[in-house]
Amino acid sequence: MLEKLAQIEARYAVLENTLSDGDVFADPVVASKLLKEQKELSTIVETYREYQKADQEEKEASEMLQGNIEPEFRELVREEMFTCKAKKEELMQKLRVLLLPKDLNDEKNVIIEIRSGVGGEEASLFAAALYRMYSMYAETHNFKSEVLNINETGLGGIKEISFMVVGAGAYSRLKFESGTHRVQRVPETESSGRIHTSAVTVAVLPEAEEVEIDINPADLQVDTFRSSGAGGQHVNKTESAIRITHIPSGVIVECQDERSQHKNRERAMKILRSKLYEQKQRELESERAADRKSQVGSGDRSERIRTYNYPQGRVTDHRIGLTLYRLEAFLNGDLDEMINALITADQAEKLQTSQE
Repeated sequence: MLEKLAQIEARYAVLENTLSDGDVFADPVVASKLLKEQKELSTIVETYREYQKADQEEKEASEMLQGNIEPEFRELVREEMFTCKAKKEELMQKLRVLLLPKDLNDEKNVIIEIRSGVGGEEASLFAAALYRMYSMYAETHNFKSEVLNINETGLGGIKEISFMVVGAGAYSRLKFESGTHRVQRVPETESSGRIHTSAVTVAVLPEAEEVEIDINPADLQVDTFRSSGAGGQHVNKTESAIRITHIPSGVIVECQDERSQHKNRERAMKILRSKLYEQKQRELESERAADRKSQVGSGDRSERIRTYNYPQGRVTDHRIGLTLYRLEAFLNGDLDEMINALITADQAEKLQTSQE
């Protein structure tokens, strides 16, 4: 590992030297690639240099203890040596995490799909609550969110919605949200006060660029139909809604939120590319069983990942066994404690797998 770190530091020095030559910026594409690589390596190199400094100080303290020094001073040097040793262990653990293989999708924008499941209108209302939760989370992190397609109910619920969260690192923060979200609460329409359990499925897809997924137009069946929804002047008047079927995979995408057929088609293609990209990624993951073991949840929509219990004001993530007793704040977009815990658990599992 130390040899690998030394190689990274050497590469970083080459990058610094190359980028100090103004001529490299004559080619913006090359310069951008080198700057990106430098940025990716900078944290590793800085941490490695901290480790080297602590290692050197520990060695110096150890050498001093071998010589003739005053007893009072000896104790101070001994403490310094143990402090440096502890710091080295902490930095080495940090370096192990930094050297884990990066998820190539982490910096991408993300498309989130929410669908109401078991529970009828109550599930649709909770789907709307989850959409609000993710929108508020996006806002607090200076991400932008944009609805791609929505199918609402007449009572303020959402049958299904697809929306994009745009911002550097959006996928890295939201990728563990895929799965079944269960809610336990007393519906407003329930006169007896019984707690109902409903479910909503969430799918998180990294946005795929056209260069990553090549779609043959001959493989597409495109149908137009009239929009349907809770209301609006344009509803059911023009055939602006689009349904695209990717024949080889059977993936079907609908988009009806825009009045323009062209815009609906553009958005539907964006969702389709991401679905096909996710499908491709899943196929690769299934071929690498060891990698699937080192993930917090498979991202399978059928997997129950979280329960939101309104009477007790708690939210529990079943993958890591974490329960937070601040449901209201959580539903208002305060997700960082849960997301950070999921990321830490995922890193810990990957570290364990890499050492087996």
